[in-house]
Amino acid sequence: MSHPQRVNLSRRLTFAAGHILAKPEWDEARNREVFGACSGDHGHNYELEVTVSGSVDVSTGMVINLREVDRIVKDLVIQDVDHRHLNRDVPWLEGCLPTTENVALAIWRRLEGTLPSARLERIRLKETENNVVEVERP
Repeated sequence: MSHPQRVNLSRRLTFAAGHILAKPEWDEARNREVFGACSGDHGHNYELEVTVSGSVDVSTGMVINLREVDRIVKDLVIQDVDHRHLNRDVPWLEGCLPTTENVALAIWRRLEGTLPSARLERIRLKETENNVVEVERP
């Protein structure tokens, strides 16, 4: 039995991280005006959803084994950001203002092309109940 359709599969992982949203070239008033309370040191419990697509393997019934997704995402992303400060502790975010948008784009770049038998389709990064960013394949 063949499965010609591409199937999307999503996996959710979580991490806790601190950050500051402030541009060093701006004064405190300008940073507060643009970033509000986020211009001070604070943290979030992030939810990261990684969506991949592929065809279903007839022998396993899976697009990709979720253990493999977990291993890759943990190795390339979670171990670097969990209980870390995004401005200071994460080499692949160096020089990056760690807005949710920029962090999601950086995670996309980390994961693109690393998942065997599956193609990265979407990154969904939830910073708070009211703030979610999605990066999708064009």
